[in-house]
Amino acid sequence: MTTASRTVTKGQSLCNNRIAGTVTRDTVLASEFQCGKSPKHGKTTRLNSYLITYRYLWRIPDPFSARFSDLWLLRACRFGRRYAVVDRIHSQLGLGVRIQPNHVSINVDEAIYTIYDHGSGLLKSPFYEAFVSIRRGIFTTHDRADHTHKRKIISHTFSPRSASQFEPYVNDNIETFIQQWDALAQQHGTSGARLNALHWFNYLAFDIIDDLAFGAPFGMLKSDGDTAEMRPTPDSPAVMVPAIQVLNRPCFLPDPFLSHGLQAVDDLAGIAIAQVQARLEAPADTITTRSDLLQRLSEGRDDKGQPLSREELTAEALIQLIAGSDTVANTLTAIMYYVAGHPEVVRKLRVELDVAIPPSSAVVVSSFDVICGLPYLRNVIYEPLRTHSTSGIGLPRQIPDESSGIWISRYFFPPGTVLIRWERVTARQKNAFIPFSHGSRACVGRNVAEMELKLILAEWVRRYDVTVAQDGLEIHEGFLRKPVKLDIVLSKREIL
Repeated sequence: MTTASRTVTKGQSLCNNRIAGTVTRDTVLASEFQCGKSPKHGKTTRLNSYLITYRYLWRIPDPFSARFSDLWLLRACRFGRRYAVVDRIHSQLGLGVRIQPNHVSINVDEAIYTIYDHGSGLLKSPFYEAFVSIRRGIFTTHDRADHTHKRKIISHTFSPRSASQFEPYVNDNIETFIQQWDALAQQHGTSGARLNALHWFNYLAFDIIDDLAFGAPFGMLKSDGDTAEMRPTPDSPAVMVPAIQVLNRPCFLPDPFLSHGLQAVDDLAGIAIAQVQARLEAPADTITTRSDLLQRLSEGRDDKGQPLSREELTAEALIQLIAGSDTVANTLTAIMYYVAGHPEVVRKLRVELDVAIPPSSAVVVSSFDVICGLPYLRNVIYEPLRTHSTSGIGLPRQIPDESSGIWISRYFFPPGTVLIRWERVTARQKNAFIPFSHGSRACVGRNVAEMELKLILAEWVRRYDVTVAQDGLEIHEGFLRKPVKLDIVLSKREIL
């Protein structure tokens, strides 16, 4: 029999840039109802469970049905508009809103540190079970000791020094990207090439992370196609699957939506298995000369001097494949949409870039050392990260059962509760800006992601004139907020 648990989550509301968090209790309603008993109160009914298990949440306003059922929020998730629906409810009901029987969204930015800080003691919630494949990795493990163990091995892989060693592989793929876009621009001349930028950013992001994580790109940029090798087990024959399509299959409800999502989990694991297998079978001299993610992960040791097992290595490589592909492509698409729609921003950014890298120079891809400290380039990336957060559903954290509970604003959340949450920026705005999350469970790949974003943005702004050829940016939400497409007209910048 399970015991009652509650969840509080903290995230960013995306419609009007307020900070929103959520408080959820991982409900035992189903197990109590099926077994007919409550851990403390004998026979129970759904109403008794509501009155007893969730008594600390009584005073929090809510859409009426959300206090009894998950269906209110489930419907918002199913149609890909959860972030917008929750933001609207905050506008109507205030800073704390109950959106499930066990789930309260909190629009209080101070809660970021209560929930996510290194010393908070909060754990990742069972929400992350949906991401477990092969075995638990650094992103999915709940156990603090296990996470500390994994982080000791993995953190050095993403240090600033390690990120600088990855730059040649990133630049090689950006150069292929430039060659393809140059060819398209030249083919269409002054009329410009009409294309879906999202597709190309997907190809670029997947080729980069495959190159970094497994030793060679998928080849999507060169083939202008979405294909990757997949093996259910290391000894299985290889088959080809569409990696981008697989990663974007949703998986929330008991309909085809769910079955496609379950298949996607297996296919993604198969891609990681195939790529690790190919890498481990590669000649030794080709492996030792590369300073990429898989090599760094292989070199990592815990405090007992033990490396990651092959299964652990594959699981961590899968996490990097997921975390380093779609997130980067989605963000690049949002950046292009917002930047290209503001010519004054393009002009100002070009002035900064042209000083750092004169247009007359023969540089193909900028050196990160040259552009990493450019302030306006940083601001142009941070603003879309603020207005178009990669994830719109929050990152749940659970209060351990042995805790005495916590207070956020005037609300008390007992043990078991799970929590989720530029040029002239105020201290509050700066503290509330957490695009890579916060605390010990923050994104370990931030240094690599920021390097990619800066290098890619710098190159397309330096080289191309881009006109957005659609009205608005349609977004579909799963775990990530993914643009549906970005139609643009592309031509070479005349000065180059």
